[in-house]
Amino acid sequence: MAASTAPAPAAGESRLVRRGPRRADDGFRYLTLAAGLLVLAILALIAWSTTKEALPAFRDEGLGFLTSSRWAPNEGAFGTLAFIYGTFFVSLIALVFAVPASIGIALFITQLAPARVRTVTTFVMDLLAAVPSVVFGLWGVSVLAVAAPGFYESIGSPLAAIPGLGRAFGDPYNGKSFLSAGFIVALMITPIITSITRDVFDTTPGSQKEAALALGATRWEMIRGAVLPHSRAGMIGAVLLGLGRAMGETIAVALVIGSGSQISAELFSSGDALASRIANEFGEATGTWRSGLIGLGVVLFAMTILVNLAANSVVARATKKAG
Repeated sequence: MAASTAPAPAAGESRLVRRGPRRADDGFRYLTLAAGLLVLAILALIAWSTTKEALPAFRDEGLGFLTSSRWAPNEGAFGTLAFIYGTFFVSLIALVFAVPASIGIALFITQLAPARVRTVTTFVMDLLAAVPSVVFGLWGVSVLAVAAPGFYESIGSPLAAIPGLGRAFGDPYNGKSFLSAGFIVALMITPIITSITRDVFDTTPGSQKEAALALGATRWEMIRGAVLPHSRAGMIGAVLLGLGRAMGETIAVALVIGSGSQISAELFSSGDALASRIANEFGEATGTWRSGLIGLGVVLFAMTILVNLAANSVVARATKKAG
């Protein structure tokens, strides 16, 4: 067979061929580094500017800004503890409703539903995620808050008689309450958690599921033994991402939570959250009152950062344990 007669590339041409992809890789690396640093710079700028605007309230209240629950702008009292409590309480209620529903819907879509049903269900969840929060809030204040008191009383009166549950289910039965706000927020975060867990479930290797079924496992045993352990880290991340979304919800919560400055364990009582208090009062606030509301935003910003850091830590530990 005749030897190839193609001319060998010159030394300078070979160096140019190698140098071209290297320059492209270096340029892409520097571009992505700049994008990441830009995000950090924007976050730092937001934290610095909002903290600067909130300094008058921080100076006046000191540590009491976080430890006091008394919020009386006319008297110069700005305590955020009740709103911090309300934010976590509403978010916890939302997770109690949203997490089981989201995981169940995601399992149905990925493991059980026929192709046509899977397409329709996915479309409905994506459509629900696109609904503006103010629409949920208007539905909550015009429909849910009106019909809720009678329903709350029907379930709260029997449960309140049980020792230990009276504080959680006692009077008054308000339509605008922590429970109503938590239910509205649950509707809003369910599509987010469902979408992420659905993608996580889809990453389970088919060989693991087929092996479980081949060994005689039922479909539920296959899900419990193969799908859920493989997806544990992703599910935790989805739940914590939903928690961060629930903590920052504003308009829908402001319309249905009742705007009360109190710390109460009763699900049916009125309260307030950080974001909803800002939305309700910022338009008329001036001076130190305005600084106090901006301080609420600083506290909420810090809380969301801590939640994200905790999410990264928990997901990393779960991934390491699964590995």
